[in-house]
Amino acid sequence: MQVAQIFKQKKPVVSFEIFPPKRDEALKSIDETLGILTELKPDFISVTFGAGGSVTNSKTVEIASKIKKNFGIEAVAHLTCLNYSKDEIIEMVNNLKANDIDNILALRGDHNPNLAPKNDFMHASDLITFVKQHSDLGISAACYPEGHPEAQSLSEDVINLKRKVDAGAQHLVSQLFFDNDIFYRFIELCKVAGINVPIEAGIMPVINKAQIERMVGLCGASLPDNLKRMLDKFADNKEALFDAGIAFATNQIIDLLAAGVDGIHIYTMNNPKVAMKICDSIKNVIASNRA
Repeated sequence: MQVAQIFKQKKPVVSFEIFPPKRDEALKSIDETLGILTELKPDFISVTFGAGGSVTNSKTVEIASKIKKNFGIEAVAHLTCLNYSKDEIIEMVNNLKANDIDNILALRGDHNPNLAPKNDFMHASDLITFVKQHSDLGISAACYPEGHPEAQSLSEDVINLKRKVDAGAQHLVSQLFFDNDIFYRFIELCKVAGINVPIEAGIMPVINKAQIERMVGLCGASLPDNLKRMLDKFADNKEALFDAGIAFATNQIIDLLAAGVDGIHIYTMNNPKVAMKICDSIKNVIASNRA
């Protein structure tokens, strides 16, 4: 089933993101993680684009296929395009279809200093247009509540986002953010721009100070003062920071659900305990919203 159809059947949608392990021997731990995550009954699980050159020789398709065939949960495979040709993308799309994967998250991808970008796809919207022309895959795309780091302004980025939707993106997943008011303002900008597809709020629980500071540095998300105080207070106490981070994320999600967001996408960092703690805290809120 395509993700867009899931949103037509129920709201709010709850989904997870995982990433392929860098070493083959770590695949067993992914199986254990999936066993726990799928017990939580997410509406879908997305799998980031694995290292290794192409979807064909990465673990992305293998894991996405396992999620769907072994656990009966819909899977979304991330697909980047900056370093690939049209023929390579066709190969990847055919591989996805051969493995019964019906959904992709279409991304430009980051610049890799070790790989020269090819000229076939310069933007995610180019990839979306191409995939739409050559397959019947469901297409999701990324959005940035505080603007893409390379955009001149948030307004410019929303215009670019509209291009993705016009090209065929049926669903949007947001980059992480920690201030819900920023997300609400972004949703209003999207409405004004005529973007009318479901937009999921991307939530990353803060359980490691160095990790979140690195992520924020990469994506340009801002840290509100209350989160900074939490990080400073509990940075040296792993257990305390975990509890505080889960509580912060849970409160953030509950506020988003009360505001009627389309869905919640949890960046699990391959840590099933994170998803378990949050889902246990919000299960009744989710049920109430779907009633």
